[in-house]
Formats: sequence, structure tokens, C-alpha cells
Amino acid sequence: MVPLLTRTLLRSKDFFSLGGSGSDDPPPSPSRPSVFSFSLLPGQIAELGERLREKGFEIRTLEHGFFDARGPLVIVRAYRSGKVLVQGKGASDFVEMFLEPEILGEARIGYEEAREPEADDPHAGSDECGKGDFFGPLVVAAAYVDPEIAPVLRRLGVRDSKEIKSDARAVRLGEEIAKAVRGRCAVVVLSPAKYNELYERFSNLNRLLAWAHAAALAEVARKVPSCPRALVDQFARASVLDQAIGRQGLSLRVEQKPRAESDIAVAAASLLARAEFLRRLALLGKEAGRTLPKGASAQVLAAAREIVRLEGADRLRRLAKVHFRTFAQAAASGSSPERTRIS
Repeated sequence: MVPLLTRTLLRSKDFFSLGGSGSDDPPPSPSRPSVFSFSLLPGQIAELGERLREKGFEIRTLEHGFFDARGPLVIVRAYRSGKVLVQGKGASDFVEMFLEPEILGEARIGYEEAREPEADDPHAGSDECGKGDFFGPLVVAAAYVDPEIAPVLRRLGVRDSKEIKSDARAVRLGEEIAKAVRGRCAVVVLSPAKYNELYERFSNLNRLLAWAHAAALAEVARKVPSCPRALVDQFARASVLDQAIGRQGLSLRVEQKPRAESDIAVAAASLLARAEFLRRLALLGKEAGRTLPKGASAQVLAAAREIVRLEGADRLRRLAKVHFRTFAQAAASGSSPERTRIS
């Protein structure tokens, strides 16, 4: 990196004289970061805001922040936590030619936390747990993040729940996530009885999932009316989810994407859903007087057959998802006609 003093002396024009796309300078290299994150002192934030106002930036209000300043090819957002986010095609030049030399007084270009331009922008994410588990509920969770919340979640170690091998850690993370997002989340729990009722009504798992995702996102949108968009791990055709979203009367833009758990909001939702699924499965196990295994394995079938043998298929209906082949197998092999009604 060119030393700060040398870089400052060599430049013939400051950032604001470049005139955005009207400059004769070449555009930034595609490999240069377009998102930068800094921690500033209150005095530095106040000075930054004043200088941007003087330079003609459009200053907007910012939820949970001091200002949202918009200028040629760059957006600067300053949050009450002290975090300042700089993004846009001109972000690198803004940081190197103005923010570092004139506000920070040192060269410490801030892409330690650089990510895709919209990664930490305000948005919601949703994910589910229990879809492939015979016993227990289906849980769909949604969570809201913004540039203030996202770094906190990363420091907690939030990532796709499938990468968290310990159930106990997943439950702890779920509790910490709920605190970190300050309640701006939602959890939709479909007990086995409710799941079986809705599955019969929808006659299709993807339509049922779409309904649950839309319900969770609607609750987050109610808590954060300014939330502009949401991301969901892809599970069905776009039209299926779009119809469910429309029935909820939501105006936010919702996108499905494969492997969306890499997004911090979806990862947070994934862990919230898993934590609640584990809690509910444990409660059902206490009610049943036995440990209910996860998944749909041979161990699960054995447990289901034992429940039918001892208490009948109606008891199993209250603990499990009846459209799984496991239910028919358990009912056929472990029950007597007098004790079991299968409809």
C-alpha cells in the first residue's frame, strides 16, 4: 500500500473533484472492494457528516443511525454503534482520498469486514427445521439484520445451522440471536397435529412451507415496517412462494436462492428454527415418556413401531408427521386392528 503522506501528496485532485462517472480517471478495478467498514469516534462521525453536507451529499435519516449520505458513486451510513459503512463503485477512492487522510488521519483501509455490497444492508431471511424429521414439529423462523446487527451475529459465530454439530450450542446460539436482533424475528411452530391438519389441507409440502415462510416474514415485516427485502433458501418454484407472500399482503421483495444459508439473516433464521425445533422435540419426548430420535432412520422407525405397539397409531399421530412412509410402516407392523384406526 502507498504510504498515506505519499499518496496524499501525489494526487492532483481530491475525491470530490472526480465528478463520479464524468472523471477522466479509469473506473475502479472490478477486483477492488466496494464495501468498507470502519469504527469511528463520535467526534469523527460528526465531522464526517458535516464535511459530506458541505460537499453536497444528500443527507437522509437512518434508522438506528446518525445519517445516510449519498454522493457520486458512494453511499456512507453512520450508525449509533460507531460503525461507518462505505459502499458503491467509488468506495475505494472515497476511502483512500478522503476518509483516511482527512477524517481518520491514518491509512487503515477498511475491508477487513468487506462483503458483497448488499450483504449487511437491511433485510430479512427465513429458513426451516424439521422438514425431514418424522417426529416433532415443523419450525420456520425469520430474522431481520442491518449493518449494526450483522457484525454482532458474526461475532457470535452465527452461520448455517448445519455447520453447528452440537445441539446444545445450537440452542444457546438461538437464544443469543434473539437478543442480538432485539426481538426483530419470528418463529412459526407447527406441532405434529397442526402440521398434519395443514398438510391435508394443502396436499403439497412446498405449498405448506411457502405458507409458513410467508407467515414468519409477515411477522418480521410487522415489527420492522421499513424492511425492504427478504431472502429465503430455495425450496420451490418462485410462483409458489410469491402466491403465499401475496396472500399475506406483504410488499417487501422476496427472493429464493440456493444455499442461501451463507447469508447472515438466513443463517440466523436457520439457527432460530433449529433451536426451537430441538426444544419442542424434547418436550414431546417428555410427553411420550421416551427420547424421540431426529430424522427418518431405522432408529426412528423402531421408536415409532414401539409407540404403536404400546399405545396405538392415534398416539403416534400426535407425535409425528403422518404423510411420512414411516407412519404407514409403523402402523402396519406394530398395531392390532382393534387398537389402531388409520384414515
